[in-house]
Amino acid sequence: MRARRLTIQQRQQVFHEVVATQDSHLMSVSDSYRHVGEQFGLSEDQVRQIADEGLEKQWPPLDETVEEISGAMA
Repeated sequence: MRARRLTIQQRQQVFHEVVATQDSHLMSVSDSYRHVGEQFGLSEDQVRQIADEGLEKQWPPLDETVEEISGAMA
């Protein structure tokens, strides 16, 4: 996958995998970028850019966590 040709769904999938990999606590942040990059055929820098975009836009699973917390507080 090339970064400039990735759809939003593909970028969200990459982001989801980054979050899942980091949540597992089995590897460092930079190792998770490398691992996910290898999995999707992307460079570590491309994965980092996608991760930054996902954080900025609160892509899933981040927005799911916010919804769960909001629902629990209601």
